[in-house]
Amino acid sequence: MTSSVGFTLVQLRYFLVAAESGSMTAASAQLHIAQSAVSTAVYNLERDLQAQLFIRRRGRGLTLTPAGRRLQLQARELLGRARDIEREARGGGEDISGPVAVGCFVTLAPYYLPALFSECTHRYPGIEIDVVEAEAEQLIRSLRAGHIDVALTYDLGLSGDAEVRSETIARAPAYAIVPADHPLAGRGSVELTELAAEPLVLLDLPHSRDYFRALVAATGTEPDVRYRTQSYETVRSMVARGLGYSVLNQRPETSQTYGGGEIAALELRDGRPPLEVKLVYMDGVAQTARTRAVADLLRRVATHHNIPD
Repeated sequence: MTSSVGFTLVQLRYFLVAAESGSMTAASAQLHIAQSAVSTAVYNLERDLQAQLFIRRRGRGLTLTPAGRRLQLQARELLGRARDIEREARGGGEDISGPVAVGCFVTLAPYYLPALFSECTHRYPGIEIDVVEAEAEQLIRSLRAGHIDVALTYDLGLSGDAEVRSETIARAPAYAIVPADHPLAGRGSVELTELAAEPLVLLDLPHSRDYFRALVAATGTEPDVRYRTQSYETVRSMVARGLGYSVLNQRPETSQTYGGGEIAALELRDGRPPLEVKLVYMDGVAQTARTRAVADLLRRVATHHNIPD
């Protein structure tokens, strides 16, 4: 005989909407019910769990307590699984639908997201993908906060994080880019030492900047970082203008840049290990059927970018 629980799925839903909207008033408007109904449901949930979930400040809305943040993650998972169970019970297990929030490292987005949306529209038209594009640390924070279900990112800053689990789905070796009229442009490959004394146009993103600087420093030359930008395409356009060389990982299909110039890509013969492209989840949080479906699609997309060992 199973024991009963003191709270309901409705209470969890009202709690989640209140947590995401930041106030009981906004939650009631979103749910199309009276504010008193939301407040009562949350109060009863706190009573049943014997835990304060919100800090309530007049005029400043709601702030989640540590217990509230933990429940937010668990409630998302439980409600997602409840929807899966409902579909299975109705015989609609093949009709996977609903929202999935995907976080994507900014420089990976142009290579993975268009194919993901195309595949998802074809295979699972009922799934609604919401995308957050950010750098690695922001994506992990969004995972912890429950704002995204899965992240696609490089293995940058993930080591030793016991709260997340990850799997490698692709590998992206570093390569150099130089102006199309550079003396080494026609070589096809190069030792990084041959470029290390020239100005470096740095892709200046957290962790990425350290990775690229370390590649150059490993040649025994201090990188001459002359220009910095957080835009992948701006790096390419600046190199095409002859302002220096750069080191990147993802390769566009074209050598043309937004600015109208042209670059040449050169493989690196330095034997540096490639960056790993990873799918990242919160450890211990079961994935809904729709999240698993989107993750499978990302694995399929990755096969077109994967570099064998």
